[in-house]
Amino acid sequence: MWGGAYAVVQAVWAVTGTTVPSTPDESYTSATQGVLAGMGVVAAGAGLAATRTWVGWRHAATTVSLCAAVLVYLLGAASLPAHFVTLASGSGVESATGLANVLLHAAGAGLLVPATLSFWRRHRNQCPRCGRFHEGRSSGALVHPAPSVASKRTRVAVFLLMGGLLPWAGVKTIWTLGGDAIGVTAEGWRDSNADASGIAKALASVGIDVTVLAAAAAIFLLLGLMYPWGQVFPRWTLLLSGRRVPRLLPLLPAWATAFGLSLYGVFLLVVFVPLTALGVLPEMKPTGAFTTSSGLLWMAAFGGMAFTGLGFGLVLAARSYAMRTRPVCAGAGTPVLAPAG
Repeated sequence: MWGGAYAVVQAVWAVTGTTVPSTPDESYTSATQGVLAGMGVVAAGAGLAATRTWVGWRHAATTVSLCAAVLVYLLGAASLPAHFVTLASGSGVESATGLANVLLHAAGAGLLVPATLSFWRRHRNQCPRCGRFHEGRSSGALVHPAPSVASKRTRVAVFLLMGGLLPWAGVKTIWTLGGDAIGVTAEGWRDSNADASGIAKALASVGIDVTVLAAAAAIFLLLGLMYPWGQVFPRWTLLLSGRRVPRLLPLLPAWATAFGLSLYGVFLLVVFVPLTALGVLPEMKPTGAFTTSSGLLWMAAFGGMAFTGLGFGLVLAARSYAMRTRPVCAGAGTPVLAPAG
């Protein structure tokens, strides 16, 4: 159903010449939207094929179609964190079609990833629902494991990755509090944010940058993924206290933002900043509150560290959470060993 709806929306946009931003400076062409409409049909067919067990070329074709569709929709949803920060700051929607397109891609990735996982499990003779090797039914209620803490190795790795936020958040906090750093003055920072929303200005008046606040929300999510209060609502949630946290409640935002943040952060750290510093790419011209090119380059490096750390931290924490909270089918018989190979 989603594949058909996605194909229709992309086809209508292509025929009517609707502007759909792909980046802040570029938009999708009608030809690209036509290809995306075709990909929606392919994704729908692959989703239907994933409900059966295939062998030979049919299995290979289904696997390739699912993987290609997942990659396309993950890339299309990569800017979802930026839209979230814009909306949370009260700045409004820059492009309704752009946001709708990102949400369509995110929904597609959210549906196709579990479909792909179920398809692979069925091919390996695992239960397509819970992913375990067991006899008996794969339906009915699910039995959830007791709350647990992430392994020490995972917690140490995530906390180290979270440290990548410190330079970026520190510099922004200095500006908001009235200090100067890396070629940006407090006055220049205030002038560059003169058109910000009322919420952003109110937060800045007490020394809080709205993007730093968004990063704090991501840290809260990281902690919830690693500790038991992310599996059972704690006492401070009042009416929800003691209830089991729906498994997808923390996993969906974690997976939805981790890919985009990681991709953007790695690009800045591994490609953009080194090549610009070596002169391979053109020198960045000072813009906005920045008065020097070096200051702008340093900020790009700090942003790369922050996004890479936060993105990969979410990947590790979400993986740990998914493994620790994975339920088993209640109607399953005695667990069996995985078949050889």
